[in-house]
Amino acid sequence: MADDPILHLSIPVDDLGTARAFYETVLGCPIGRTRDDWIDVWFFGCQLTLQERPDEARPPERQGVAHFGATFPDRADFDRVVERARAHGARRLTEPSAEAAAALSGKVAGKLADPSGNVIELKHYPDVAGLRAG
Repeated sequence: MADDPILHLSIPVDDLGTARAFYETVLGCPIGRTRDDWIDVWFFGCQLTLQERPDEARPPERQGVAHFGATFPDRADFDRVVERARAHGARRLTEPSAEAAAALSGKVAGKLADPSGNVIELKHYPDVAGLRAG
């Protein structure tokens, strides 16, 4: 709905131009507002603000469990984004694979890193409605 809240996340990046190219070209995210030291990117429904703060960016090895991402209800959309990232040589941290554990409901997921080291998980569940159940 038009009145639904929009999730917003702000993350540090080493270089704004490199980050913009990654999100726009590699992941296919539309660019929103731009300023000298930050850019809004429409990351699969989330307003993602990339802030040029090289002192705060850190490599994936130092991210710990911190990551963000997108869950794709449609497997074809998931595969399309994964293939697009692969074709552009995105740094993959884990290859997309299916989870065998019943508790994960057939999740297929993989992680990659943006040029500043921010960890992004892309995933698909065959039953997205089941994610919302308690």
